[in-house]
Amino acid sequence: MSNMYQWADYYDLMQRGLAGDVEFYLEEAKQAGGKVLDLACGTGRIAIPLAQAGIEVTGIDLSQEMLAKAQEKADAQGVSAGLKLLQGDMRNFELGETFSLIMIPFRSFLHLLHVQEQMKALACIRKHLAPGGKLVMNVFVPKINHFYEENEKMSLRGTQMLPSGEELSMWDYTRYDHFQQLCEVTRIYERTDANGVVTERLKGRFALRYIYPSEFHHLLRLNGLKVTKRYGTFARAPFDASSTELIVVCESV
Repeated sequence: MSNMYQWADYYDLMQRGLAGDVEFYLEEAKQAGGKVLDLACGTGRIAIPLAQAGIEVTGIDLSQEMLAKAQEKADAQGVSAGLKLLQGDMRNFELGETFSLIMIPFRSFLHLLHVQEQMKALACIRKHLAPGGKLVMNVFVPKINHFYEENEKMSLRGTQMLPSGEELSMWDYTRYDHFQQLCEVTRIYERTDANGVVTERLKGRFALRYIYPSEFHHLLRLNGLKVTKRYGTFARAPFDASSTELIVVCESV
């Protein structure tokens, strides 16, 4: 592994989120008017802009490496006072306080691979919602044609030029288990120099459990959460059959 870059750095360079998601979550946080909990906060892509706007944010993530990167970025941008970063698990956390807004951006809820895990996470979330508080999150909408096109194929997800003059590429090899609704991804970050020679190659694996919209609504209701708004884009377009993203705003029943 390079001394200059690690997995969290590569993640930050290549994962820019979805169009308009930072602005959407910032607006939701402003409307909530209180403390915000960012679950699976990663390197602080959403949490740091919220803290910059003067919002009190607590971020939780499983990865110490991601949290270290988030803290480094927060310190560099002078927002550490408004941001608390904790290592923890969205399936089982106890913070001793409640929040006006709890958010799970960038489809991170899908990293919970079993219904029991999803139920545990939602129960913890409901417990930490302040009266009148909201849960906001987004997931992708499963599309059969996409599964067919992507299954057991290596796909280039993006490229980025590095300050060294090298090019960074991100590749995913994806396999689907439709019985379990699992998506298993082998992700490869590859650096190449100006001559096309590979100078570094990092490989990691992760899995997602995709979830259908009707299933998602039912899961939320089982945990005392009611969907009050849903959108198909972060520009707040209506959710319909053509939507590739489902964004929900929920309140306790």
